Amino acid sequence: MLQDSLTKALKSRGVSRRDFVKFCSSMVAMLALPPRYVSAVAKALSETTKPILVWLEFQDCAGNSESMLRSGDPTVTDFVLNLLSWEYHELIMAGAGRQAEDALERVVQEHKGEFIAVVEGAIPTAADGVYCTIAGKTALAIADHVCRNSAFNIAVGACAWDGGLVRSNPNPTGAIGLQEAVPGVTVLNLGGCPHNPANTAAVLVHYLTFHELPALDQYNRPLFAYGNIIHDQCERRAHYDAGRFVEEWGDEGHRKGYCLYKMGCKGPEATYNCPTVRWNGGTSWPVKSGHGCIACASYRFWDTKSPFYKRLPSVPGFPADVDAGTIGLVLTGGMAAGVTLHGIASMARNQIRPRGEEPAGGPTEIAKPSGLIEREGPPEKS
Repeated sequence: MLQDSLTKALKSRGVSRRDFVKFCSSMVAMLALPPRYVSAVAKALSETTKPILVWLEFQDCAGNSESMLRSGDPTVTDFVLNLLSWEYHELIMAGAGRQAEDALERVVQEHKGEFIAVVEGAIPTAADGVYCTIAGKTALAIADHVCRNSAFNIAVGACAWDGGLVRSNPNPTGAIGLQEAVPGVTVLNLGGCPHNPANTAAVLVHYLTFHELPALDQYNRPLFAYGNIIHDQCERRAHYDAGRFVEEWGDEGHRKGYCLYKMGCKGPEATYNCPTVRWNGGTSWPVKSGHGCIACASYRFWDTKSPFYKRLPSVPGFPADVDAGTIGLVLTGGMAAGVTLHGIASMARNQIRPRGEEPAGGPTEIAKPSGLIEREGPPEKS
C-alpha cells in the first residue's frame, strides 16, 4: 500500500507522543512560526496520509542522499522517513532494473499531480543529454517526464539547483539545474553542498500543515533557511567586530576561535541557516570547526565564490586590518566629536532663536550623530 497514516507509521517505529511533539516544536522553530503553531502542526501531521515521494539522482556525488540518510540527529531521520511513502530512490531501494523502473512509472501514472519529486544532481544537456542515462533514458527525458507530473519538485544540493561543480567552467556535458532543464514546473531549491536534511523536513512539514510551499526568495529557496546572512549569525562575529582575526592556519588566533575572514571566509556575503541548524545532530558547522564558509548555498558558488581561501575585498563594518585598540579609539573619538558637534549646533540655534520661541511650522527633528532623533520644541500633548 503506497499511502498510510503517519500516526500508524510512527507507532510502528516506537516513536512516543512526547518525541512527536518535540519534533513538531523544532520544525515550528525552524520555520520561524509562533509557538502557538505547534498544536496545528501536530494535528496536521497526525491526521495526514503519508505523501508519496520519488528521489531521482543524476550527475551527482550522492552527497545529498548521504546527508539525508546519515544525519547525526536520529529524530530528523526517523521522522523524514516516516513522513514519506518513499517509492523510488536508487541508493536505498531494494528493487533494481525493470522492477525499480516499473515502480517509478507506476507512481507517475497512478498518482499524477499528487507525489513529490526530489532531484539530486545536475542534468546534462550536451549531445542530447547522453552523458547521463538510466535504463536507456537520458536524465533530461526522465526529469521532464517525472517532474511535469508531480505536485511539486525539490532540487536538493548545488548541482540540482544551478548545475553545481559539474557546471563550472568548462562544463563539457552542458550541465544545468532542474529549473532550467525543465522550465515551467514548480521547483523549490535547497541549495548547499550538501543540503541540510533538517531543512528538507521543515519544507515537508510546512507543506503537509498548510498545503502550500513556504515563502521563497528570488532563487526559489525557502526564506526560513536562506533569509539571513551567515556573518550575522556566526558565533565568531564578535571577534570580527573587535578586529581579532586568524592570520595563519594553526596560529594562536585560530586556536582561540578568532574570525576566519582573512582566511577566505565568505560568510559576510552568504545566506544560509548553517550557524543555527548546524550538522551532526546540531553540534557543529564548518566555521565552528575552524574552516571558513565557502558560500556553498549561494548561486553558482563554484565559479562566483572561488578562490575559496582568498578573502573578500570588503564587507560592512570595520576594515579587517584594524585592531581592537584602534577601533576603540575611533569609537571614543567619534562619540566625543558627535557630542561636540551637537553642542555647537545647539549654541548656534539658541543664538538664532531665543529660548522658548518655537519656529514656524511646529517642532523640528534634528538627527543626532548617533542616528537617534531629538525633538526640538514643546512636548506634544497626549
